[in-house]
Amino acid sequence: MGGESVTRTASRGGQGSAGGRLGHRLSGVAVALGIVMFLGGFAWAALVYRPYTVPTNSMAPTIQAGDRVLAERVGGEEVRRGDVVVFTDKNWVENAAVVKRVVAVGGDTVACCTDGKLTVNGKQITEPYLADGIAEITGFPTITVPEGRLFLLGDERQGSLDSTAHLTDAAQGTVARSAVKARVDAVVWPMDGMLKKPTGFEALGALSEPGPLRLIGWLIVAGGVLVLAGGAYGPVAGFFERRRGTARAAAGAA
Repeated sequence: MGGESVTRTASRGGQGSAGGRLGHRLSGVAVALGIVMFLGGFAWAALVYRPYTVPTNSMAPTIQAGDRVLAERVGGEEVRRGDVVVFTDKNWVENAAVVKRVVAVGGDTVACCTDGKLTVNGKQITEPYLADGIAEITGFPTITVPEGRLFLLGDERQGSLDSTAHLTDAAQGTVARSAVKARVDAVVWPMDGMLKKPTGFEALGALSEPGPLRLIGWLIVAGGVLVLAGGAYGPVAGFFERRRGTARAAAGAA
């Protein structure tokens, strides 16, 4: 009987040891995978996105002065109506990037205002991202945007130095598509999140789809969770193993 008892105890210990080794292997895999996902997410973000700080309230209430935004690196040919873009134009400002919303593209006619709304190609545009949804802008005559160029406005229409401030320029306030450096996807500080789709422009054509920012965020979070979970396995497993050992010792003594 004594021999049988020893044999059974050894068998149980062997099974527990094998299970522990498997658990440690899996925890190691989880940590390694988590590190790859975590660092890969940041690397992906660095390749695709560029951070900008917006210095003025010209895009309020969508973006406030001092807000930090993430803008996806895109070419000007990818820009569509309603996009908030980052561009450079020495006729607007020297040695600095500008953030404005594209309201018309090459071939469009744009004017303001009809019943407090912007009109593009004769259609009134609903702009819920504006304060009270009203354009609040001094009227300007109908502008035909040349091909390959963009007409841009700030969301704070009364104080924004946008295309309306450059109507007397040779290009009538328009900016070349090639001047665009990036398209804003989200406000990350403070954490206001992804910009809302400019649905008022849908009647004029397809809108831009957001970049992979959400997917990158989930990748980083999932990687972090795997690293924490895998790293915690050893201490947690050791704790329960010690409890089982204490229970077996107490049972043997009894």
